[in-house]
Amino acid sequence: MKKIIVIPPKPPESKKLKVAAYCRVSTLSPTQKRSLDWQIKSYTKMISEHPDWIFAGVFYDAGKSGLRRTGRAGLDKMLKKAAKGKIDYIITKSISRVSRDTVEILKIVRYLRERGINMHFENENLDSIRIDKEFEITLRSMLAQDESRNTSENIQWGFQRKFEKGDIFKKYKNFMGYICVNGEIAIDPEQAEVVRKIFDLYVQGLSFGQIKAYLESKEIKTVTGNNHWDTTTIQKMLKNEKYKGDTMLQKTYVEDFMTGKKAKNVGQRNRYYVENSHPAIISCKVFDEVQEEMARRARIVRKEDGTVEPNSNKYNGKYLLGNLLVCGDCGASYRRRTERGKVLWRCATRIEKGKEACANSPTLDEDWIKERLSEMLCDGSYHERIVRDKVNKIEVFNKYIIVQNNDSSYSKVSI
Repeated sequence: MKKIIVIPPKPPESKKLKVAAYCRVSTLSPTQKRSLDWQIKSYTKMISEHPDWIFAGVFYDAGKSGLRRTGRAGLDKMLKKAAKGKIDYIITKSISRVSRDTVEILKIVRYLRERGINMHFENENLDSIRIDKEFEITLRSMLAQDESRNTSENIQWGFQRKFEKGDIFKKYKNFMGYICVNGEIAIDPEQAEVVRKIFDLYVQGLSFGQIKAYLESKEIKTVTGNNHWDTTTIQKMLKNEKYKGDTMLQKTYVEDFMTGKKAKNVGQRNRYYVENSHPAIISCKVFDEVQEEMARRARIVRKEDGTVEPNSNKYNGKYLLGNLLVCGDCGASYRRRTERGKVLWRCATRIEKGKEACANSPTLDEDWIKERLSEMLCDGSYHERIVRDKVNKIEVFNKYIIVQNNDSSYSKVSI
């Protein structure tokens, strides 16, 4: 006959728990900072005075969204310390303080449970170690997530109403040329001169890289005090309508409130253009001239279906002819070469792939081209600025060139 002996479970060892706390405030406002200070002091006192607890630290994040883990250094540090066995028990105010993302809160809860660590949510009076409470934790986190969605929609609604009224954002911190004075946008005279110089250099024919080199050679600092300029920054400045005193509102929009990811608004939402919204640094004439020059350098090609696309030919900031000479046979740009002391221009396709790839493209002498342009446009004396202003493109064929001017007129010259 079987004999069954019941072996009762061992009572838990009476050891002190290593206890930590976690706090988070979503903004850096004075009220929120005071709240964070109070929570840190309160938890420190609570844990330190408990006879069966060992203080393992109070971890916190300030000015961070509950929807995203990015930048939550305090939370990450606490979880890493817990994984090393240095924390047994965690106290926090509520589920929403840890995360407003349902999936994220479940990951954290299960991560801790796998290591035998309990997180106690005070407001909900729930313990994460209890697997039978996971459904309630999930439900509560879903409500917190939905609350964030409603808040996001209300904020977006408020922005939309401001856009419709033409209200612009006026508290610029790092915007070259402008400062905020008593809640209004004002021109910074010293920085404004830098902006005007950048526009002027571009109109003169310099590329983004050459403008960058000029600014750095003159030890002109960026708006953030950096000695090095980025060509992308220069390009964005030249395209920014704010420098002529106007503002385009809703250039971007929040694509997903959960990730906070922004998308470029290219027609998905309304955009609002506000004229004369603030003092201008650049005249409309200069600004428009820069936009036209930028489009010209991009060599925009209009296709048969009406769409446009940029040509693969790059703008040559050093040699004007490199931006004008185009092979009439294959469409490639011409490149400058020096052979036996003579400066020549030759089709890029022919240079890269050989004569067979573009058999009908002639090699041009630079002096000859300049002489022809001088006769046609400069009253006999070659002037690069005049050529830049008047000529749109020079197509090179086997026995002649066609000079196409910006006013749509053209001239045919035999080679």
